[in-house]
Amino acid sequence: MELNWSRWFRCESSFGLLLVPDLPGIFALAEEIVQPAGPDSRRMLAVFEINEADRLVRVLSRLFVEGSPWHDRLKSSNCYLRYAVVADVEERREAAEALKTWLNSQMDAAAHVFEQPLPVRQAPVEAATVAERAVDRVMAAKPLFPAGF
Repeated sequence: MELNWSRWFRCESSFGLLLVPDLPGIFALAEEIVQPAGPDSRRMLAVFEINEADRLVRVLSRLFVEGSPWHDRLKSSNCYLRYAVVADVEERREAAEALKTWLNSQMDAAAHVFEQPLPVRQAPVEAATVAERAVDRVMAAKPLFPAGF
């Protein structure tokens, strides 16, 4: 199943959700990660939450309420959101579960790569270079996003 995702947009407050439809669907939250300055520096998004909702605008608005598990993170960092309207309950659940499984596999793969110790004889390497190599190994092993994401 291919989903028609919205563009990524910044989550600054619940007012930014004015154009989100009051329909059932799936959403993804991501945090902007900026690599250290340099000629090859890039801006990237790291997805940290994928979920489904019977009413997208209502569930997304609740993310900004005090006591929400994501309230502090949304206020303290540059977070972005995208969504896809999926009316059928079974399709929505299947797609959300598939994306959650994918997200967990990516986190497990990244954790495995970053936990590997560096060889003792290796000369000191700049931290960004080590991280970039680890990310390259993860990216080469698995596709970046499932089809349609």
